[in-house]
Amino acid sequence: MIQIKNVCAGYDGEDVLHNVTMEFQPGKVTILVGPNGCGKSTLLKSIVRLNPHSSGQIIINGEDIESYTSATLAQQVAFLPQSRNVPDIPALRMVLHGRFPYLKYPRRYREEDFAKAREALKWVGMEAHEETNVNHLSGGNQQKIYIAMALAQDTPIVLMDEPTTYLDISYQMRLMRQARALADQGKAVVMVLHDLVMALKTADYVGVISDGHLVTYGTPEEIYEKKVLDDVFGVRVCRVETEHGWQYYHEQ
Repeated sequence: MIQIKNVCAGYDGEDVLHNVTMEFQPGKVTILVGPNGCGKSTLLKSIVRLNPHSSGQIIINGEDIESYTSATLAQQVAFLPQSRNVPDIPALRMVLHGRFPYLKYPRRYREEDFAKAREALKWVGMEAHEETNVNHLSGGNQQKIYIAMALAQDTPIVLMDEPTTYLDISYQMRLMRQARALADQGKAVVMVLHDLVMALKTADYVGVISDGHLVTYGTPEEIYEKKVLDDVFGVRVCRVETEHGWQYYHEQ
């Protein structure tokens, strides 16, 4: 579990995230939504100490994140960032980077690490490309490799910042099913998404962030009933009841 308590964070001494309090539970999918630049990515980066918070507390499994070493924190939390450099290395080698927190001196990959990496490649449907250099792949397939790297890390907490970027709609839907499968394994899954309909359909909990503040946090049903998405995004979020449950859509 991750507990966020009155966290402020930002860049160059100026906070963009203000007094955020929420928690991410094991076995649940939590999705953060909000306008561009509102602080969603800053929050995820603060959890993995890529962007240290200026005040408040972030607790993982009962321990303040400052008590973790870089390796032990990486054994607890996998993070898929929004943007990164694309290296000129084979896909399997890239995915193996997710196993680095578990390596002991002299830092040689074990059979277990290769098995985890290949399992992750199969999970994202890229097992046929393990010898293909990442920078020779399409943007969507590169994204799948980075998702595989996060999965190979095999952590109880998975953070993904806009994981659907570059993915076609079919694979976006597959990724949401995979997120649910990870949660069903007991993992805490946290994603930043811009697709409100997908967020409401997939999440157990939704956090709405605007101007650096947590506007509200709750189940999709609770978020819809409060009508906050209409105010934050300037669109009308609607729903219709079907045999498969509530189906959400939005209109201007």
